[in-house]
Amino acid sequence: MANTPKAPDIRIRPIAPRDDAAIAHIARSALRAHGLNIPGTAYYDSELDHLSAYYSADERNRAYFVAVDRQDTVLGGAGFSVFPSLDRCAEVQKLYVAETARRQGIGTALMDVIEVAARERGFRHLYLETHSNLKGALRLYEHLGFELIERPSFVQHSTMDRFFLKDIAKNE
Repeated sequence: MANTPKAPDIRIRPIAPRDDAAIAHIARSALRAHGLNIPGTAYYDSELDHLSAYYSADERNRAYFVAVDRQDTVLGGAGFSVFPSLDRCAEVQKLYVAETARRQGIGTALMDVIEVAARERGFRHLYLETHSNLKGALRLYEHLGFELIERPSFVQHSTMDRFFLKDIAKNE
């Protein structure tokens, strides 16, 4: 994992069933705050309330991690799953950090874990889709070396309007 500034006493671990409600709340709160509690966003994803089951169902091609504090309170999370539209590509999914925990390096730390875990599973690229309303996320992705690309022919969330790709093989 890269050397990433993190808030003191934060650790990142795989999601567990006990984390599902907390991360669903964080995700929906973030989307609501940015006017994205609308169809075509993760707000309405059927697996959002059961992320641990979704990601553990295919651990070779998916993973989800949560950032927790000393009391094991979930502060944020991020995951990835195979992106079938591109060869050996994983899609970064559901990166959300609680409003009270933002600007502490948690998003960067989660993305570092995602990149390492995806590379360990043989993926060579990371893809993600986001929305222009999410200014902080856009800055983070650009800072981490993601490049803006044209909208792919298939996108999971039809409301998303920004698409990024990162070659993670070159960092091997």
